[in-house]
Amino acid sequence: MKNTFSLKNIAACLFLLSVLSSVQAADTHESKAVAPRTRVVFQISDDDAKKWNLILNNVKNVQQELGAGNVDIEVVAFGPGINMFKFESVVAEHVDEALNAGVSIVACQNTMKAFKLGKADMMSTIGYVPAGVVEIIRKQNEGYAYIRP
Repeated sequence: MKNTFSLKNIAACLFLLSVLSSVQAADTHESKAVAPRTRVVFQISDDDAKKWNLILNNVKNVQQELGAGNVDIEVVAFGPGINMFKFESVVAEHVDEALNAGVSIVACQNTMKAFKLGKADMMSTIGYVPAGVVEIIRKQNEGYAYIRP
């Protein structure tokens, strides 16, 4: 009877270990499957080429650190920052690089009206939003991290 009892104990222990490892594997698989994408919105409202470069470098760093396929990034320009997206901007080439890397780049149409700018004055590859500040509010409500260098 002692041998039978020991075999039952061993069988029970093996069964429990099997169940625990299955649960742990399922937990690990589920946590990987539901990991949320990182979402970031950058504000540019300054007419300062140093800040423009800082933002574009930050965007590139975020994509490198997190993986471009794992992050949604939007850069929103309004006020004097709108000049960053004019076709003659000193950072136009860097803006194109960000766009080609999957970054959403949008200009505030309210600012464009105030500055008497049309789409012909802007880089042809950017997008537009009616109000830059409202766009940032919406993005924050959607869970985007907000960055303003």
